[in-house]
Amino acid sequence: MTHLLSLLGLAFALAAQTPEETMANPRLKAAIESIRTNNSWTMQQQVSICEIAAPPFHEAERGKEFARRLAGLGLADIHTDSEGNVIGKWPGSTSPKPLIVFSAHLDTVFPEGMDVKVRQDGKRLHGLGIGDNCRGLAVVLAVAKAFQDAKVKLKGTVLFVATVGEEGQGNLRGVRHLFTKELKGQVDGFVSVDGTGFRVTSRGVGSNRYKVTYRGRGGHSYGAFGMPNPAHAMGRAIARIADIQVPVSPKTTFNVGTLQGGTSVNSVPIEVSMELDIRSESAKELAAVDERLRAALQYGLEAEKKRWPDSKAPLELEIKPMGLRPAADPGDDVPIIQKALAAAKAMGVAIFATGSGSTDSNIPMSLGIQAVTIGGGGASPNAHSIDEWFEEREDGYKAPQWAALLLAMLAGV
Repeated sequence: MTHLLSLLGLAFALAAQTPEETMANPRLKAAIESIRTNNSWTMQQQVSICEIAAPPFHEAERGKEFARRLAGLGLADIHTDSEGNVIGKWPGSTSPKPLIVFSAHLDTVFPEGMDVKVRQDGKRLHGLGIGDNCRGLAVVLAVAKAFQDAKVKLKGTVLFVATVGEEGQGNLRGVRHLFTKELKGQVDGFVSVDGTGFRVTSRGVGSNRYKVTYRGRGGHSYGAFGMPNPAHAMGRAIARIADIQVPVSPKTTFNVGTLQGGTSVNSVPIEVSMELDIRSESAKELAAVDERLRAALQYGLEAEKKRWPDSKAPLELEIKPMGLRPAADPGDDVPIIQKALAAAKAMGVAIFATGSGSTDSNIPMSLGIQAVTIGGGGASPNAHSIDEWFEEREDGYKAPQWAALLLAMLAGV
């Protein structure tokens, strides 16, 4: 992986500029200043885009509006691909390469039918998804506006993208489509803006999510007693899962998140199920805990059957994948991470350490393509809750400035 990334780093040879060299470009410098002076416009974008619902698998209306706004900001070749990603191009002035994707995700975790009106209370904006990821979308639009206002000319090409399916069971379907179909083999670097604050996500937390079902014949709790019970089998499995040992570093976790099934208190269930996930920063550890998880699930089945050896009643186990996100740890020494840190420092953004997360960057990182996810500024501590709010800080405009400088360093000016 390291050797592959070092080779891919050559794609940035034409754009091997320091922040100081990049900022010396008068148009780029004007764009950076434009972001500060137009901060109220950025906030308006954040609010108005958030008031268009984008529940899982239903991002089309928000995507349509995002495409309209990109068109108004002078981007070319705007289109929506077959998966629903919105794509607009800022063409390179000297070459189509390097090709950089700059993105934020359209979707929220909230289901259809919820009130998406944004309410202001002092400095705080209250709304579903106002931080994750309406802030990211606003940052992408702010950079596009700044480039247009200052007529920035980049050597390479930047694609401004709004992806679908980043959250939950979306399983990164949008960015997965970009890198395996729409733009397969073309992208040199990927920058996503996800959530708030000032952070650099340089490692992808992988996750395997499953729906596990135990099925039997069912029967009366008294009259049919003595048969394998799907609920008991699942209980045995959960107890085994709870005892799985995982490393502290690289951080690896497991969780049983939902339980459901049964028909009444006095009936042996016909079917019970649970949803669970396992996560790790390490692909190796993720595979190891996955193996232990499956062993625990099989143990639940076999132990419950063994408990009732004279019964002929069936008991079955089904493990159905709900989402598989690859883990990736390319290291902080890859050029795109170093450039992200350098650009942050130049903009007066304090980054004390890189971090890990489950974001759109997981896919390109796992394919050996340089990628980074950065925060969009401000604060939003209640992401994914109905009490989600966003608070703009005095230095909030520095996040889109940081993104603009990073893109210019990667594509070249």
